[in-house]
Amino acid sequence: MRSFQTKLITLAVSVACFSASSQSLAEEAKLGTLKDAAQRAVLTNPEVLSRWHAFKAADGEHDAAVGGFFPRLDFTTGKGKEHRDDPTLQRDYTRKSSTLTLTQMLYDGFATRNEVKRLDHARMTRLFELLDTSETAAMDAARAYFDVLRYRKLLSLAEENYVRHKSVFEQIQKKVQVGVGRRVDLEQAAGRLALAEANLLTETSNLHDVTARFQRIVGVSPARDLEEPGLLQAGLPRDPNSAQAAALQRNPALRAAVENLRAADSAHAGRMAPYQPRLDFRLRNDRGITLNGIDGNTNNKTAEVVLTWNLFNSFSDVNRSRQYAEQLNVAKDLRDKTCRDVRQTLAIAYNDTRKLTEQLGYLDQHQLSIEKARDAYRKQFDIGQRTLLDLLDTENELFQAKRAYTNAEYDLSISYVRAHAGMGSLVEAMGLARVDSETKEALNAWAMEGDAADQCPPEAPTLYVVDKAALNARAQELLRESMPAAQTGAAPLAANGAKAGAAPMESLAAPAATSPATVTSAEMTPVQAVGEAMKAWVMAWSSKNLGAYLDAYAEGFTAAEGLPKKEWATKRKNTIERAKDIRIDISEVKVAPKDERHVAATFRQSYKSANYQDVVLKTQDWEKGTDGKWRIVGETSTPLK
Repeated sequence: MRSFQTKLITLAVSVACFSASSQSLAEEAKLGTLKDAAQRAVLTNPEVLSRWHAFKAADGEHDAAVGGFFPRLDFTTGKGKEHRDDPTLQRDYTRKSSTLTLTQMLYDGFATRNEVKRLDHARMTRLFELLDTSETAAMDAARAYFDVLRYRKLLSLAEENYVRHKSVFEQIQKKVQVGVGRRVDLEQAAGRLALAEANLLTETSNLHDVTARFQRIVGVSPARDLEEPGLLQAGLPRDPNSAQAAALQRNPALRAAVENLRAADSAHAGRMAPYQPRLDFRLRNDRGITLNGIDGNTNNKTAEVVLTWNLFNSFSDVNRSRQYAEQLNVAKDLRDKTCRDVRQTLAIAYNDTRKLTEQLGYLDQHQLSIEKARDAYRKQFDIGQRTLLDLLDTENELFQAKRAYTNAEYDLSISYVRAHAGMGSLVEAMGLARVDSETKEALNAWAMEGDAADQCPPEAPTLYVVDKAALNARAQELLRESMPAAQTGAAPLAANGAKAGAAPMESLAAPAATSPATVTSAEMTPVQAVGEAMKAWVMAWSSKNLGAYLDAYAEGFTAAEGLPKKEWATKRKNTIERAKDIRIDISEVKVAPKDERHVAATFRQSYKSANYQDVVLKTQDWEKGTDGKWRIVGETSTPLK
C-alpha cells in the first residue's frame, strides 16, 4: 500500500513539474494550441495550486503522526531557591537539577496506528482532489478555447450577414433614388440592416465576454491565430455502459470521496483507544545538587514500564464515538452523491457526443440547401421574380442556419472534452501528464473494493428513440386528410429525396420493378451502397449464412468489448449456430456519410429467436475496402426498454 501511494505521489509531482517545465514553451507559443492553453491553466490556476499545497500539508501531517511509533526524548533542567519546611527538615537552600527522559510507546489501544491510517487516506484524498481540480481546470480551459473559436466564427458570420444586408439596402436605395423602386421596400431593407447591425454588436460583445473568461481561466489573452484542434475521440469507450464503468473506477472526484470514507472509518476505529490502557517504556536519569534539602550531588537512574488507564471520563469518550460514527455516515452519503453526480455528468456528455454527431449531418444539409435557395432567390429577385421580403427572409434563415451549424460543431468538440473529464482521463488525453508504465499500473491497481457506492450501478440511462415510422405514418395520414376529395383516390406524391446527411430506410430500398432503370453498385452513392450492404448483412444473419455474415465485418473490426475479430467471430459463430428461428427487424435507420469511404449508420434492431429476444439501438461504422465492398469496422449496441 505504501509503495502504491508513493507512486501516486510521484505522479502528482510529475504532473506539476511537467507543467512547470513547459511554462516557457506555452508562453513562447502564445497559447496558440489547445494543449498550450490547458497546460498553462493547470499550472497557474489558483484552485489547482491550493489543492497542491493542501496535499503537501497533508503529507507533512501524515509524517508527523508516524512519529508516534518512535521514542520520545525529553530534557529538563532548572536552578533556583527552595524553602523546605517538614518534620525532618526546615531550611532555605539553592537547588539545581536536570532530567533526561526517554519514552517509548508500547501499546496505546492502536490509537497511533489508526491515526496514521486516517492521515494516509486523508493524504490520498488531497491527492485525488488535486487530480480532480486539474481535470476541471483543463476542461474549463478547453471550453474557453472552443468558445473563443466559436464566437470568432460567429462574429465572422455576423459581419458577412451585415455586408449582404448592406448590399441589398444600397441596391434598393439606388432604385428608389432613380424612381424605379418602392419606398416600402427601402424601409424593409433598412429595418433588416438595423437588425444585422444589432446582431453584429451582440456577437462582438459575446466574443469580448468569452475572451475575458479565457483570460481568467488561462491567465493570458488568447492568441490572434488559434489552431482548430480535432475531436478528442481517442480513448473514449464505444458504448455508454463501458464509459460509466471506467468513470466509476478512475474518476478522481469519486476516488477522493472513497478515500475520504476510508479516512472517516479509520478515525472512527481510533475512538476505541480511550477505552483501553496505555503502556509506555520509560528510561529516566535525574541529576542534581541539593535535591530535597540534602547537600551533595544526586544521580538517579530509572527504567520502568508505565501503565495508564482512564476509568471514567464523564461519558465524553462515548459521546465522541457517536460523533465519529455519524461523521462516517456523512462520508458515505458524500460518496454516494459524488457517484451519482459523476454518473449523470458522464451520461449527458457521452450522449451529446452521439447526438451532436448525428445532428451535424442534418444541420449541414440545412445550411447547404438554404444557401442554394438564397442564391436562386437572389437571381430571381434581380429579374423581378422574387420579392424583397423573400430575399431578406432567406438571407436571415441562412445566417441562422450557419450559426446553428457552428454552435453544434463546437458543442460536439466540448462534449468530447466533458466526456473525458467525466471519466477522469482528460489530462492524459490532452497529453499533459507524462505517466510511465509503472505509475499507470499503480493507478489502475487502485480499487474501491468494498467501499463502492451501494446504489450507484455503472449503467447509462435508457436512451429514448423517436419512432420515425410512426411519425411518418401520422404525416401521411395528415396529408390524406388535407387533400381535396377529388384527389383522395390518387396516389400520394413521392417523398422528397433523402438528405445527404441522414437517409431513412425507405430511401435505401431497392428500386421497384416498374423503375425504368437500375442503379449499378458503381453508380451508387455511399448511402445507397451501405443500405444494400445492410440488407445483405441482415439476410445473412437471419438465414445463418455464417460466411456472408462474418464477411460483412472488416479484418480490422474490433468488438465493443475489445475483442479482436478472430476471437469475436468464434463467439458469434457459436451463438448463431445455437440459435433457432432467427428473426431480425431493423427500423428508424439513419445513415450519415462522413466521407467517400466512411459512413455511420444508426438503427433500432429487434432480435427474436426460439430462446432469446431483445431490442437495441445499434450504431455501425462502415468503411469501403480496396475491393469496393463496404464492411463494418465498428459496432455498438445500447439496450432499449
